[in-house]
Amino acid sequence: MNERDDYSPEDEEPLCVVRMIPPELGGLRLDKVLATLFADHSRSRLQAWVKEGRVRLDGTRSESKHKVRGGEVLQVEEAPELEVGAAEAEDIPLSVVHEDEVILVVDKPAGLVVHPGSGNWSGTLLNALLHHAPQLVGVPRAGIVHRLDKDTSGLLVVAKTLVAQTDLIRQLQARTVSRQYLALVRGQLNGSGRIDAPIGRHPTQRTKMAVIEGGREAATRYIVRERFADCTLVECELETGRTHQIRVHMAHKGYPLVGDAAYGSRRRGNVLLDTFPRQALHAWRLGLIHPSSRQAMDWESALPEDFSNLLRELRKAEPDVS
Repeated sequence: MNERDDYSPEDEEPLCVVRMIPPELGGLRLDKVLATLFADHSRSRLQAWVKEGRVRLDGTRSESKHKVRGGEVLQVEEAPELEVGAAEAEDIPLSVVHEDEVILVVDKPAGLVVHPGSGNWSGTLLNALLHHAPQLVGVPRAGIVHRLDKDTSGLLVVAKTLVAQTDLIRQLQARTVSRQYLALVRGQLNGSGRIDAPIGRHPTQRTKMAVIEGGREAATRYIVRERFADCTLVECELETGRTHQIRVHMAHKGYPLVGDAAYGSRRRGNVLLDTFPRQALHAWRLGLIHPSSRQAMDWESALPEDFSNLLRELRKAEPDVS
């Protein structure tokens, strides 16, 4: 890995993050440095990782009170909230788009949590994967290498072996995995563009992310697919992948996603949009290099019924205004 391995994909987590401590942080305690560089996590969680030996400076374990000089290589092994061994296999239906000996591509429905965590210890994609492929109990996170929000639908890839998982993580870190989304946003957005704005934990609302100074690099490309009177269908492509990245970036630009209660107002006087029960976001295309064959592969997912029905009703009520 290298300095670029500070990857924390949207709804995705790396097994290990490596960063070089900026010179301007020299003289600070390690716990202060961690809070600055890993704002996505609570200080208590970061301190726990230090105590567990998950944090190393230049390859050596350190204490929270240790003062850094700047320039050291900081290695953080992020711990999942629940170890796979503690999760139970559950017979939950899966929509499998592709499966072979080393990878599994799933079309996740809206409403399904990917990984167990606070408030969702069962009924998740991970539980379903353990039932579908019991050997995944021996792979960290049951082979999950990136995530989608609970109410985001679409494609994600799962590694069935440790070797494949390592390879896919490196592809994510190198930003060679293609992830394209369809999003319905409030307002009339024109043309195409690129949003380059750092994302970190919201300073006062800890369950939310925000564009903040000192946040982690985040870039999203977008292009308009279809425009209506009160909303716009856009295709978004992730260059990086931070937690809630598309939702945060579009809201920051002034075009929050339809149905996104966290980052935009649900009710604005348009009944069709106001009553949509989730963020209108779908991971429709996924491309990667197969870990074993090294062949380029890609898959597409049709819009789910609720999203498709919303667009159909919008087209009836509001012909394309492009």
